[in-house]
Amino acid sequence: MSQISTIFKECVRAIRDGVLIEREGRNDKEFHFQNWFKARLQRIGENFDEPGRNTYPDFRLVRFTEGYELKGLAYPGREADYDCNSQVPCGEHNGRQVLYVFGRYPSNPDGNRYPVLDLVICHGSFLNADNTYVHKNKSFRGFGSYGDILVRDRKMYVAPTPFALAEGTAHRRTLILPADMPVDADLIEIAELTRREVDRMVVAYSFDLRTNELATTLVPNPNAGREHVFKAYRVAGDPIEAITLCERSREIAERNYAEVDDDNE
Repeated sequence: MSQISTIFKECVRAIRDGVLIEREGRNDKEFHFQNWFKARLQRIGENFDEPGRNTYPDFRLVRFTEGYELKGLAYPGREADYDCNSQVPCGEHNGRQVLYVFGRYPSNPDGNRYPVLDLVICHGSFLNADNTYVHKNKSFRGFGSYGDILVRDRKMYVAPTPFALAEGTAHRRTLILPADMPVDADLIEIAELTRREVDRMVVAYSFDLRTNELATTLVPNPNAGREHVFKAYRVAGDPIEAITLCERSREIAERNYAEVDDDNE
């Protein structure tokens, strides 16, 4: 039992019908897209736990073991990757399947009501296949001339978006799920996407406070070469041209992040 298909189709319906995002004001930089999605859940009568600043995923359904993490992206703007704050993307968390909802909206709207330009709902395993990593922030005291300064190792993760991973998702509405996950019969399959695990994986890193150099430790990936197969779907009436994986998604994301980092300096 799943509500993924129903939720995706409701989002597409709302976009087609011109249901707009409504922000409370220009200072509302986080919750406007969440509120739009929340209204979609309410319209289909689905109960959920209210999101909070430290909850993951944002919306956790009550009757189904599914959670939805929302990522609103301004367009044009940074769209190849996004900040994950303290949670690495994954496909399962606390027994729930995790779906990521990426929606793009105008970066400079002329008011507080504006459309959802395009949408991708994807299973978290499309972004990262590992569900075992547990995030923890650590700290130590002893830094500085008097040895009484605390250093916090507060990790930030930056992951690629589906718009960078798959060509043909921009300006469309797409659902991407593991190939063995069932969907409603009226959804149209448009592509099969296969992601392969890397040969070596990062298991540790160190930072030299004298040189500001960051070093990583890599080991052979026990799942090297393992293929994870996904299928992409659209609602009838939407364009059904196939989408494909980008060959240089990592380079695109790294370049995009470097450009944003330079802008912030």
